Amino acid sequence: MMPVAWPVPRVGVIGVGNMGGAMAARLLSQDYLVAVHDIDAQREAQAVALGAMACPTPSGLAASSDVVIVAVVDAAQTEAVLFGPHGAAHALPPGSAVMLCPTIAPADTERLVQALVARGLGWFDAPMSGGPERARDGSMSLMLACEPAMMERHRTLIEALSSKVFHLGARPGDGARTKLVNNLLAGINLAGAAEAMALASHLGLNLPRTLAVIEQSSGQSWIGSDRLRRALQGDYLPRAHASLLNKDTHLALGMAREAGAATPIGEQAAAVFAQACERGLAGMDDAIVFELLRRRERG
Repeated sequence: MMPVAWPVPRVGVIGVGNMGGAMAARLLSQDYLVAVHDIDAQREAQAVALGAMACPTPSGLAASSDVVIVAVVDAAQTEAVLFGPHGAAHALPPGSAVMLCPTIAPADTERLVQALVARGLGWFDAPMSGGPERARDGSMSLMLACEPAMMERHRTLIEALSSKVFHLGARPGDGARTKLVNNLLAGINLAGAAEAMALASHLGLNLPRTLAVIEQSSGQSWIGSDRLRRALQGDYLPRAHASLLNKDTHLALGMAREAGAATPIGEQAAAVFAQACERGLAGMDDAIVFELLRRRERG
C-alpha cells in the first residue's frame, strides 16, 4: 500500500497494548500522525519509538486528534477514558469521531454512542479480531456499525487499519453483537481443540503430527491451529490473555440470555476459561487451556 496523501487525519489511540499498539504501529507505517495514551508508560514508549507522540491524558490526546481510537479492555475503562476526568470526549471538537474497539456489551455500546452523539461527535462501533500480528500488517477483521456517511468520510483510515472490513449497518451495538457471536464461537473452538489435543496426549499420540492431521481435516479451526501450535512448544507468552476470552464468552452468554437464546455449548466453553482464571492463569495466553485440560485428562 502506498503512503497516504496529505492531509491525513490526526489519529489518537487510547490503549496501546497488544491490539492498540499494533494498530498504532500500522498507522505509523502508513505515514499517519499518531498520538497515544496508555496507563503503562512502557507501552507508550514502545509507540513513541516508532514515531508516535505520547500524551499524558486522554483529553490532551483528543486535542491533537481528528479521530480517536479507543482500544482499552472493557466498558468501565472506555467510560473512564472518554467521559471521566480529563476524558477525551470533553476535548474533541464537534465533528470529530470516536472508534470504539473494545469487546463490550451491546447495551454499553449503545449508551456510549448516545453520549457521543449528544456532544456532536461521530462514532464507530468497531470491534476487531485477528490478533496483534494481523493488526500490525492491516489484515485483521474490523466489524463496523456506523452511519454510511462516516464510513465514506473515513474510508481511507478504515482501509489502512483493515483489509477485512465488514460494514454491518448503522445500528449502534451491532458491531458488539457480531463480535460477541464471533468470540463465543472462538471460545468454543479453542476449548474444543484443546480438549481434543488433551485426549490425543492421554492416548499417547504424537501431538505435532496429530495437530497437522487436524489442520488438514474437518477438525481444523484458525484459533485452534494458532493457539495449539504455540502450546505444543510450551509458548504461553500472552498475545491474548485467558481473562479476555473469559470476559468475552460471559458477555456473549449474557447477551444470549437477554435475547432468550439457549447456548449450552457456549456455557461449557465459558466454564473452561472461568476455571483457568480461577486457577491463577488469567494473565497467561489463552492457549493455556490446553495445559488445564491435559492435566484434567491425567486426573
